Amino acid sequence: MSSFAQRCGLDDAQRQHSAAQLSGLIEASGVDLVRIAWCDLHGVTRGKALTVRAAQRALHEGISMVSTLMLKDTSDRTAFKVFEPGGTASLPGFAFANNLLLLPDPDSYRQLPWAPATGWLRAQPWFQDGTPVSLDSRRVLQDALARLAPRGLAMRCGLEVEFHIYRITDDAPELDPETAAWPGQPPGVRLIHPGYNLLAENWGDLADDALRVVRRTAEGLGLPLSSLEIELGPSQVEAVFDATDALTAADNMVLFRNGVRQALRRAGYHATFMCRPPFPEIMSSGWHLHQSLVDAETGRNVFMRESPAAGSTPADATHALSDLGAQYLAGLLDHGRAMAVFCTPTANGFGRFRPNALAPQSVLWGSDNRGAMLRVVGGAGDAATRIENRIGEPAANPYLYFASQVHAGLDGIERGLQPPPATEAPYGPADVRLPTSLGEAIEALRADEPLVRAFGSGFVDYFCQVKAFEHQRHEAAQDKLDFQRREYFSRF
Repeated sequence: MSSFAQRCGLDDAQRQHSAAQLSGLIEASGVDLVRIAWCDLHGVTRGKALTVRAAQRALHEGISMVSTLMLKDTSDRTAFKVFEPGGTASLPGFAFANNLLLLPDPDSYRQLPWAPATGWLRAQPWFQDGTPVSLDSRRVLQDALARLAPRGLAMRCGLEVEFHIYRITDDAPELDPETAAWPGQPPGVRLIHPGYNLLAENWGDLADDALRVVRRTAEGLGLPLSSLEIELGPSQVEAVFDATDALTAADNMVLFRNGVRQALRRAGYHATFMCRPPFPEIMSSGWHLHQSLVDAETGRNVFMRESPAAGSTPADATHALSDLGAQYLAGLLDHGRAMAVFCTPTANGFGRFRPNALAPQSVLWGSDNRGAMLRVVGGAGDAATRIENRIGEPAANPYLYFASQVHAGLDGIERGLQPPPATEAPYGPADVRLPTSLGEAIEALRADEPLVRAFGSGFVDYFCQVKAFEHQRHEAAQDKLDFQRREYFSRF
């Protein structure tokens, strides 16, 4: 009888070898629990902790997962009426809270540096007949990246991630059974540094204990952490990672967020990737995505040009970018409003788009301009030439964030689009403004037919229904700050 992995078409000789090696490694390492984790629509990891014997079996047979986990909004409420006739008519295979199967990837194994004798495996959901679940966000990125392959291209991404770390002073609001709620109150916290002194060494020393937990966690997970920096806001920090291929970078972001929040909590801290924490004096956190396309065989950066285009000026994209890079940039601009909901997917994140705050307001690009939505970094002859997208919030699902860039950029290449001149006034009058709310961003996506086709109308309908469910609850809340505190401060 065939294994579930074989029914999925995955159990080739290489995978069998990896699974056998992993089984031996787990037994020899003293691990007694293995977490099988999956990234949900919101970029949050969910899963089960298995005994070693059960984990070894799961490598071949998978483990069950209730399908409604794919239909949750950010409060963990199910956005589809799964028990009503027709409630999941648009989602075949999701009726009645049925089972899916999670199949772990043996090559993803980590031993968690903060959890004694605990291993970790990344998994993806499958239907029980061995059909992949197309709504899985990691698969969405895999499908997007596959569109680059016929052109001999691949995507590379570098991450700059701002977030906040607080010391927990009172966990009673979160853990007292008398005050439990859905969603509940987060813990009481205080700052680890007072802020408003960018890159201050004194504040770095004050925050050193927490930052060392972050560093040990990232390095223990094998992540390419480059630096940890004091950001401008109170208790705000930034982690910078070396560039990798896009799928690895997205996997790393999931691991990093998941890992540092757990490791810091064990050490008495609360880390949040919520864009705007619920306090009077804060600075918004952004997630700046540095991206380029490379030759899939040689790794050569195809955004780089050897010399500026003839007759170009520094305001022209082809002064710094190759013709293909300029077309990719134009695609990002053309779909800037529609892709915003993948880059900034929470009601909280749109408060970041304000003038003179190192965050964009309009769909513009600039040459090394941190006020623009898209910042072109580098130039002719620079192998590190890239486009930085500055609209992302750190709570975004990395797989969907990256997929939106691929689809938008490829549309620009396929249509031969040309970008307008670079902006010199990122906060001045503009023809196209970014969405100012989650609801507006959802509608912008629905209205963008090329991007809907690229993602697939079924996925876009599903994504928008889940996000609209969240948006409607936010709009109905009388106290929106309290809504965001409960909804996002602990979940992200």
